Amino acid sequence: MIRTAFFAEEDNEDRPFAVDYVWYLWCGKDSPAFDKDKMATFERYFLKEKELHKEVKGHYYSLRNEEKVCDMLLDEFGVIGTHRHIINGHVPVKTIQGENPIKANGKMMVIDGGFSKAYHSETGIAGYTLVYHSRGFQLVQHEPFTSMQKAIEEGQDIKSSTQIVEMSTQRMMVKDTDKGRELVTQINDLKKLLMAYRTGLIKEKSI
Repeated sequence: MIRTAFFAEEDNEDRPFAVDYVWYLWCGKDSPAFDKDKMATFERYFLKEKELHKEVKGHYYSLRNEEKVCDMLLDEFGVIGTHRHIINGHVPVKTIQGENPIKANGKMMVIDGGFSKAYHSETGIAGYTLVYHSRGFQLVQHEPFTSMQKAIEEGQDIKSSTQIVEMSTQRMMVKDTDKGRELVTQINDLKKLLMAYRTGLIKEKSI
């Protein structure tokens, strides 16, 4: 659908519907990718009345706090295991109002980059970076960057603080990953092939 909307020729009969579909996904009231009553970009640009700037959020923004709902979503996509998570980006976290990026008892993490200066007064920070390594998850919170002048004259850089989200006592090895399991299978196949040559089940042939 998206490819049709973007790449199809103007005279393609499927293109108008595809364009409308993508447009609705982007800003439609009941779109699962938007889930607000309206997109108030126009109002924020041209109208002074703050009450007209408000976008009323839908069910997603309340249900994402429910661990049961997150588990249902993970089950639906076939994600299994005790360390399963939903990583949700591009949604500003208003820490200035006490909002926490870790939701649903750790099942969901909201990690909007948030470096856009326009959001700093709304969120109070400059976004998050999620770090995933062999020990677990760490969430890095960034403070707003002041200015290049202060960075040069006073040596001020972007200040960050790290929060441990989930740490394991046992380090994850390559063999524990999906790719690692593929490599283990290939190694076992090569061992069987080597044994077949050594026992004579497969005869070497000169080329």
